[in-house]
Amino acid sequence: MSFDLVFFGGTGDLTWRKLMPALFQAFRHGKLPGGGRILAVARDEMSDERYREWLKERFREVEGPKRPSDEEFERFAALVHYRRMDLSQPEHYLRLKEWLATGQAETVVLYLATSPHLFTQICEQLGAAGLNDPRVRIVLEKPLGHDLASAQQINRVVRSVFKEEQAFRIDHYLGKPSVQNLMALRFGNALFEPLWRRESIANIQITLAESLGVGTRGPFYDGTGALRDMIQNHALQLLTMIAMEPPSTNDADAIRDEKLKVLRSLKPFSAETVARDVVRGQYRAGAVDGKAVVSYLDEGKIPAQSQTETFVALRTEVQNWRWAGVPFYLRTGKRLAARDAQIVVNFRPVPHPIFPGTSQANRLVIKLQPEDGLELHLLAAKGGAHGEALAPVSLDLDFDKAFAANRVGAYERLLLDAIAGRLNLFVRSDEQEQAWRWVEPILDAWRLDGGGPRPYSAGSWGPPAASALVARDGFAWAEEH
Repeated sequence: MSFDLVFFGGTGDLTWRKLMPALFQAFRHGKLPGGGRILAVARDEMSDERYREWLKERFREVEGPKRPSDEEFERFAALVHYRRMDLSQPEHYLRLKEWLATGQAETVVLYLATSPHLFTQICEQLGAAGLNDPRVRIVLEKPLGHDLASAQQINRVVRSVFKEEQAFRIDHYLGKPSVQNLMALRFGNALFEPLWRRESIANIQITLAESLGVGTRGPFYDGTGALRDMIQNHALQLLTMIAMEPPSTNDADAIRDEKLKVLRSLKPFSAETVARDVVRGQYRAGAVDGKAVVSYLDEGKIPAQSQTETFVALRTEVQNWRWAGVPFYLRTGKRLAARDAQIVVNFRPVPHPIFPGTSQANRLVIKLQPEDGLELHLLAAKGGAHGEALAPVSLDLDFDKAFAANRVGAYERLLLDAIAGRLNLFVRSDEQEQAWRWVEPILDAWRLDGGGPRPYSAGSWGPPAASALVARDGFAWAEEH
């Protein structure tokens, strides 16, 4: 299947740090369809050869095993082209159309790796130039909007130019193999589904923790914050995959219909419940991995009085028959004690304990990063003296070891899916808008709250109030067990 893949923002960080290395891995693995061309467009004046040289220099920063040899890069670079393009100039889109016509590809993928405020302008110009025929797919990188109104405006413009099945709203978390295994775990096995309900599960915790600070993203992050950056998209998508009903088929719309039902079933927030069930924090100076780090307010280009949150923990419920009364705890933050993304399913204790000692409830831990796998925590007898207390044991599955030869990175998977037209791992507009609709009361409440975020030390697990949020229900975060 011949294809043309165009990166708008071809000299930006996202393109050279994530997208081009992911495409190279697909090329190296022999998964990139034949007859393809990759075009980077940006404002800089460069020839194809100059851009390839520029890209080769950037590839030196790719982690070792994923770095191409000179011979590999030369073969990959033969697919890569460059054009100067001013995104505000209609004639430049017409020239792009002429370039694409020279290849007559069966599929054209237009990837907007630009600032989101350019999305509407680019889509309108693409429509005016006629670059929206059925073979064209548009990939929209997150964040898609800053709030519900801006997300709806972007979607209105996208829908005025492209059909819904041509729009690929990307959330790179959905491309992670471990996230794809959520579907396989639930709907490819009979073991857990009978237990996947309120009668067996006490609570579910989703943690997306980072030990890094904001780094060079200071100005962007200060205008975004942890709620928009991680909860509205990544964490909510994980929640929907954990809580959704079994779809009738593995078809994209069947899956996304069920995810949308979960989002619509989430307990809505009011000003009162935001104060009770949402904790926001901002890191202060501390130590991470034994190294002293500065406060968020001392990071580069951060306003001295910034009230942007770098940490969020919240409690919610899915109000339906399967999950009624089961708390879902979502947590994300920067400069936390570890880089750790995981989903913890805490089962209820046995109804009538017959063994001595403290009885620990079973737990299923779905590890997303840095490891990728499953842990099932059980209790077992050591086989010693009569009447001994049970001891905790765990079954541990490391997907990276189990499937070492077939692992595909998140962006590699999503780029290949966009080329192939597979929408399963992309977000539909009504899903995305419903997620914004759910988080907006939190943003509104914070806007009226002069107290600002709670401070927490870098290298900790966030403000103490986050622990109190869970303890109020008689539970604890996974690391506190």
